[in-house]
Amino acid sequence: MKWQHPGIAVFGCVSVLLSGCSVGPAYKRPDIAVPAQWHESAGGSRNGSDASASVWPAAEWWHGFGSAKLDELIFEAERNNDDLAGAIARVQEADAQARIAGAALLPSLDVGATATRQRAQVTGSGPQVFNAFNPELSASYELDFWGKNRALRDAARAAAVASRYDQQTVALTVISSVATTYFQALELRDRIQVAQQNLENGQKILRGFKAEQSAGTATGLDVAQQETTVALLNAALPPLLQQFRQTVYALAVLIGKTPESVDVDMGTLTDLSSPAVVEGLPSQLLSRRPDVAEAEQQLIAANADITVARAALFPDIQLTAFGGYESSALTSLISPPNRVYALTAGLTQPIFHGGALRGQVAFSKARYTELLTTYHKTVLTAFSNVEGALVAAQQTTEQQKRQQDAVATARRAYEFAQTQMSAGTVNILTVLNTENALFSAQDELVQVNYLHLQALVDLFTALGGGWHQG
Repeated sequence: MKWQHPGIAVFGCVSVLLSGCSVGPAYKRPDIAVPAQWHESAGGSRNGSDASASVWPAAEWWHGFGSAKLDELIFEAERNNDDLAGAIARVQEADAQARIAGAALLPSLDVGATATRQRAQVTGSGPQVFNAFNPELSASYELDFWGKNRALRDAARAAAVASRYDQQTVALTVISSVATTYFQALELRDRIQVAQQNLENGQKILRGFKAEQSAGTATGLDVAQQETTVALLNAALPPLLQQFRQTVYALAVLIGKTPESVDVDMGTLTDLSSPAVVEGLPSQLLSRRPDVAEAEQQLIAANADITVARAALFPDIQLTAFGGYESSALTSLISPPNRVYALTAGLTQPIFHGGALRGQVAFSKARYTELLTTYHKTVLTAFSNVEGALVAAQQTTEQQKRQQDAVATARRAYEFAQTQMSAGTVNILTVLNTENALFSAQDELVQVNYLHLQALVDLFTALGGGWHQG
């Protein structure tokens, strides 16, 4: 069926002439002051004039920790994590919504055909049988004179872009969570090992006291005090074992596996490297944080929604057309005399809707203001995250050094106490005190090692984890 319809021919011309208006505000990026340099520094010095300040973390920043197991876990999480899979699905949903919203800018075309056979009374002729065949093509188009449909499309596109940034934010969060959870599992393994070593040492001393008691050189009080120490060391193990297993189970959820299929049966925090992190310049941070980019896209969508709400106050202009053939016989259906068509232009002006339309305008403006505050807070939070992570990385590095000195000092004191007790110059209480101090110092060092690695992961995350806007 091939024919030229005058109504459809004018659709494009009219839309070009009347689609240039917009009743909404143009989007302008909020102006937020950016600090010239960071107040803190991972290396403990200011970086404002450092040439290396333009260097940022690599996309696969976790390789810097030098752990093949961590690389494996993150690879599994990227493939199997349910939160990340959900974020990917939301991207697909947003893309589909953008296509739906953009469809309003194009004409809709439908083709149909009807065939009718009916028997009816005809005056003077009696009952007659009629055939009617009617194939037709119909088209409709809403003139976007006020920019409403374009704004709907722009809002949907901005939402789709925001969903992509949300996916990147979720991915960064998942990867960071896998790293910190794995490090926590190693921390608990190390603490369990320290506790077991101290328990074995305490049991060894207890056996020595019992032997001395049998020889008459140690008292029952000496034995009882050491038994108390051994009991306390033994009681410290179950909570650590419980936390370790629960941490491994949480790690299993992050990588999308069942708890029994995941284990952390080897490795220690001391095997890991502490990668250097260069914090870059504050002026570049906003283009390297997907959460900031997402907040701005939501703001762009809200700005477009204001145009949509305002345009609803103005008339809608709708063009419709249909054309086809109509005949009582199939043999003569497609012929010029049987051609039919119609062209209709309609205008609808809202008059009274109980304040709903103006209420929608007020709502859209308030929504924009709300998201503007959200964007502002997101930006401030980004800078605060970096500063907090920088000071944590700096101070935990210093804390590591001091705690290592504390462990070395506690070990020397304990060894001196044992020697002097054998010589009879100090009593058992001195030995017990130095023994407890050494255990506490070793356990604290393991926890500080973990806090330092956690601070580095937080810093990588705060800097955007290697992501940046292309």
